Amino acid sequence: MAGGGFCKLPNGSVVVAITLASPADGAGSGTPVRVLVHAANRARALTRLRNAGLRAVYLRGNAEPPTPDEITAVLHHPDGLLWRARPERAQELWHPIRALLHPARPAIPVRRPA
Repeated sequence: MAGGGFCKLPNGSVVVAITLASPADGAGSGTPVRVLVHAANRARALTRLRNAGLRAVYLRGNAEPPTPDEITAVLHHPDGLLWRARPERAQELWHPIRALLHPARPAIPVRRPA
């Protein structure tokens, strides 16, 4: 089960933080990732995650709310939707969600006729 939480901001919007198994690993048994979403309310935040491709995402309780550093990171990102490996690796930078769901593929060499 995913751990997560939310924080309501003074302007009425919320930041939701959820810890999930990495969806890039196929079966989802890989390294856990922390996903941050900024939205008008919790329901819209979860809808944004589902629309991004994370279908089975639910927020139950507020056991792991976002830290002040996480809130700052998501508020300063133009998409308002970020992820990084579990917070034990605090030196890792935040990545846009498309980097998690659509990892870069190696270039296929093009063979040209001789």
